[in-house]
Amino acid sequence: MSQTKVRAIVTGVTGMVGEGVLHECLRDSQVETVLVLSRKPIGISHPKLKEIIHNDFFDVTPIQDQLVGYNACFFCLGVSSVGMKEPDYRRMTYTLTMHVAQVLSKVNADMTFCYVSGAGTDSSEVGKSMWARVKGKTENDLMKLPFMHVYAFRPGFMRPTPGLKNALSFYKYVDWLYPISRKLFPKFFSTLAELGQAMIHTVTLGYEKQILEVPDIVALAHRK
Repeated sequence: MSQTKVRAIVTGVTGMVGEGVLHECLRDSQVETVLVLSRKPIGISHPKLKEIIHNDFFDVTPIQDQLVGYNACFFCLGVSSVGMKEPDYRRMTYTLTMHVAQVLSKVNADMTFCYVSGAGTDSSEVGKSMWARVKGKTENDLMKLPFMHVYAFRPGFMRPTPGLKNALSFYKYVDWLYPISRKLFPKFFSTLAELGQAMIHTVTLGYEKQILEVPDIVALAHRK
């Protein structure tokens, strides 16, 4: 078992993915402190949890001194591309993410940065799918920053963690299909808990690939 203690910054906790990752951080003994960056209070109290409310994620320089001393960022902030034009989606996905990452890379040289991308992301940046191109460019440019490690997570269908409040409503209608779907299509199905555990393990154990598809996420989540 690794002796590395995780000091994590987590974004996007008002969404399903970020809430699930935060939940795993708070329950894992290898994580000693968690700083949540959010635009509004999240309504959670925990001895390990700190919170910074900041409205403008396109400029986090006013709070950069408060971001020093962390060795992980689990970046779960994101928007759906549905109904969005490419310039708007690029601004919310690429521009915002890169700004936050650039600031963090300057103040935490030993940081592991984990970015939640998605299955089907286009590393070539030239495919037909707009969202996949933008996510691919974001992955590629994050990996050029001077972090200790950068990992891009490409989850598919994730089973929500029971008891959390931000799961999308349609999940409850298809949850009964999950066990058989995971057996039949293991390359596409994982749990949200496994995503959070895999992120923690990138810091404590490391991983041999920078891009983690669903089988990688599951394997790393269960690695000891």
